[in-house]
Amino acid sequence: MNDPPPGACIDLPGAANVRDLGGWSVSGGGVTAHGQVYRSTELNGLMPQGLSLLESLGLRTVFDLRTSAERDAQPDRLPAGVTELHLDVLADDQSSVAAGAASLVDVLSDPAKVEAFFASNPVDQLFVQAYRDVVSLPSALRSYRQMFGHITDLQRRPILFHCTTGKDRAGWGSAALLSFLGVSHDDVMAEYLLTNDEILPLTQPMYDAFEAAGGDPSLLRPALGVEPAYLDTAFEEMESRFGSIEGYFERGLGLPDDTLDALRSAMVSPSG
Repeated sequence: MNDPPPGACIDLPGAANVRDLGGWSVSGGGVTAHGQVYRSTELNGLMPQGLSLLESLGLRTVFDLRTSAERDAQPDRLPAGVTELHLDVLADDQSSVAAGAASLVDVLSDPAKVEAFFASNPVDQLFVQAYRDVVSLPSALRSYRQMFGHITDLQRRPILFHCTTGKDRAGWGSAALLSFLGVSHDDVMAEYLLTNDEILPLTQPMYDAFEAAGGDPSLLRPALGVEPAYLDTAFEEMESRFGSIEGYFERGLGLPDDTLDALRSAMVSPSG
């Protein structure tokens, strides 16, 4: 059976924005390995067919990047035998700005609350700070260190990582991993923006209900989707603090050379 094209969506009943990170061309030759690392939204709504599909993928480990509050409110449903590790990327977010962006969906039924939220947190500043945080918060560095380190362990793979909507914390996890492996920036950005194709159509009922309740739906698009400027902000923060993607993995995450070599070996396959 031929491998799917890079970025192909996996139809997982009860979850969205599910993709295999395999198939992307790597500088120097080869492609990112299929069937090893997946990304998604939260998995609390998985239907029996979705659970069966995850089981058929051989999934062994799930990394939940949500806050404790998010996780407690919507615990994942997983196949028997899958190990789940909770890595709270935003645990050290003292301002709660990034966490507020992540939980915005909870107040969509009240346009006044949404407008008040954006009045005190302009959307451009909100996501600039949120994407800086996922790169540089101590809790973010601890979380991504553990996740990327575990990918090197054959007994842990295949793995899946997710946040709530699978776009920001999961988006940086995907972008950082692909960049480290040698995927071009254009392809990394293309993979990141696929989230809009997967998420925005599903959120149309939210737009419609928000407008019917008297809200301005144009407020929601920057919050419910992703923008190139968001990921650019993360890369700018990474370069400012660590110099390069290699510096981020070596000095920021503190991963030793043998782990980084094992990560490349695990995640890059010959092309063709």
